[in-house]
Amino acid sequence: MIHVPAEPVGRLGDAWRACVGTGRFDLALRRDYQDSLALIQRDIGFRHIRGHGLLSDNVGVYRPYEWQGERRVHHAFTYVDQIVDAYLEIGIRPFLELGFMPRELASGEQTVFWWGGNVTPPSSHREWADLVRATVAHLVDRYGLDEVRTWPIEVWNEPDLPIFWQDADQAAYHRLYETTALAVKDVDASLQVGGPGVSPGADDGWLARFAEFVAERDLPVDFVSRHAYTSGPAQRVPFGSYQTLAPAERLLEQFAAPRQELKGTGLGELPLHITEFNSSYCPDNPIHDTAYNAAYLAPVVAAGGDLVDSFSYWTFSDMFEEAGVPTALFHGGFGLLTHRQVKKPTYHLYAFMARLGDEVLARGDDHLVTRHPDGRIAVLAWAAAGADGHTVRLSVPADGDEVFVHRSHVDEDRGNAYTAWRRMGSPRSPRPRQLDLLHEAAEPGRSHLRLPVRESRATLDITLRPDEVTLVEVEPVVEESPPWWDEGRLLGGGPW
Repeated sequence: MIHVPAEPVGRLGDAWRACVGTGRFDLALRRDYQDSLALIQRDIGFRHIRGHGLLSDNVGVYRPYEWQGERRVHHAFTYVDQIVDAYLEIGIRPFLELGFMPRELASGEQTVFWWGGNVTPPSSHREWADLVRATVAHLVDRYGLDEVRTWPIEVWNEPDLPIFWQDADQAAYHRLYETTALAVKDVDASLQVGGPGVSPGADDGWLARFAEFVAERDLPVDFVSRHAYTSGPAQRVPFGSYQTLAPAERLLEQFAAPRQELKGTGLGELPLHITEFNSSYCPDNPIHDTAYNAAYLAPVVAAGGDLVDSFSYWTFSDMFEEAGVPTALFHGGFGLLTHRQVKKPTYHLYAFMARLGDEVLARGDDHLVTRHPDGRIAVLAWAAAGADGHTVRLSVPADGDEVFVHRSHVDEDRGNAYTAWRRMGSPRSPRPRQLDLLHEAAEPGRSHLRLPVRESRATLDITLRPDEVTLVEVEPVVEESPPWWDEGRLLGGGPW
């Protein structure tokens, strides 16, 4: 029995929903994307959204042309405005990532992803600075300085990897960072700029060398960013990948690593953002679709805010085309949602987090107990991924004579459309009736009961199945039944 104290031991911050990842920037023009994001915001409510490709050709910002024999550059924001307008209307703000390189500004032809993001340095740092300055100035002009000050601006994505930055050339990245950061600050010194958004493998001194460079050059850095994944090398199959996974604790170790590496430098105390994290880094790994993934990430989502200022789940939706157009509804995509807004088990982990209270009363390896301002208790509990189920027994503070207990369950069979999809034959393009069944199967299992309160306490026995994540909500019973109500007489009988 775990005795949960009546006095809080801390507060539950919102680092877990400070940001969420997305597919490339221009996907936000699509209806399915906007419908999915609206659902996410209704049930979870992320504050920022981050993705690649703001400056790539398919957004169309950088537009060189010739006029009267002279080369000039026009900056167009037609798509940028539509996308940011939609974000703000839905209730989410951009976490801007500046990349990739427009083709006609690039120094080379190397690209990444099916959609061809150019990853080479600019052929002209002056024109790159002009592009950055024009983009940020336009956003400030359209949305106001006070608003854009709340949008972190990250310089590039994983420049320590040669697939994302030509030759992983750190000196070239340093020059790009200097050009970019100064251009951002030219617009307004209060805007947030940072980086370097390095990969989980960047434990070879990349961050320390970045800190030395910006200190030597006295460059502005308002935050530090990196990514975190725990999967091993990809074992490729047609339209899919399998990988081993390190224990989930490794994600928390990766969250903590930058502060340790930067301790004693000028960057050591800056805000730290994990701008991508998940189990697997592959956009076609079936693990993302499973209850295992939710149980695996539950302790990370519950505790990550103790280590960083934000950690951004990669990504909110399977509207994502880095490996090409998906070949089936469930295809191992990163998303909390499939196309057509089918919720995955990890979606419910986040939706359960959104229903927790602000006060933390207790936490352990398999539970987090919170309280709302009105006194309601909310418990998130989980089974260790891949392990047998077990029972969590809690004694929680309670008012009144009885409490109403509402429980929402997600595991292999409940709240798991992936299992239903597999059982119906894994239809690649589900028909309308099948899609309706999958939406139904995606809803959590739910149960409820009344429990007695003794000496201002109620006892919760939370029996967890394998790979289960569950939310238990407890509130006092206020009995309003009239004195003549008698369930024993539902079929008549008894005295008149």
